[in-house]
Amino acid sequence: MSIDNQWHDKVILVTGGASGMGRDVSLTLANLGAKIVIGNRNSQAGQAIIDEIINSGGQAVFKVTDVSVADDCEALVQFALETYGCLDAAFNNSGTQYEFSPMHETPINDVSNTIDVNLKGILYLMKYETAAMLKNGGGSIVNNASIFGLKGMANTPEYIASKHGVIGATRAVALDYAKSNIRVNAICPGPIKTPGFDRVTGGDDHMYDNGVPMHRIGQLKEVTTAVLWLLSEQASM
Repeated sequence: MSIDNQWHDKVILVTGGASGMGRDVSLTLANLGAKIVIGNRNSQAGQAIIDEIINSGGQAVFKVTDVSVADDCEALVQFALETYGCLDAAFNNSGTQYEFSPMHETPINDVSNTIDVNLKGILYLMKYETAAMLKNGGGSIVNNASIFGLKGMANTPEYIASKHGVIGATRAVALDYAKSNIRVNAICPGPIKTPGFDRVTGGDDHMYDNGVPMHRIGQLKEVTTAVLWLLSEQASM
């Protein structure tokens, strides 16, 4: 089977699939023949990408999902199973980030909501995804962490903590299911050209150039290529 053909009729769940990295992964996989299940808080944006995929001849469904709510995560996985009969892979991409501020000035709600979405959401999703994949005989999960899951940065302590947690959770769950044919990995993007990046930088694509060895920000397709490889059988080990 060719690398592209391997996606035909595979059921892939993507959270945060209506924007940025999640959107590009969803569109690319749908174009390769996968069946896409998108979870997103914004119903209008979620439905818009579903319409785009279907109008292009692809297969996709959408369910409004707040990943900070465990019941929503369970319902999204169940929705995938009821719609397509199984779950082959997942890209857990949902995330949030608030205004930069030092710890003593960071609102408690910002701390709570960031941990709820970025870290608890990943844990909730993996709980139900792994259960579904065990019934399917295996699968692959990719969590979207961040370069700041590996290093620190001033004035965003809750975000740094949440992304470090994603790395730790990924490592632990990968060990839990290594013998069950379920692979669990994380990507750690640096600055990537997304709507979220533009909100932070005001559209300045060069704001973080000095912090990147290649002296430029990354593009969506560069992330998508990594995600698809990790989800695929090419990353079987």
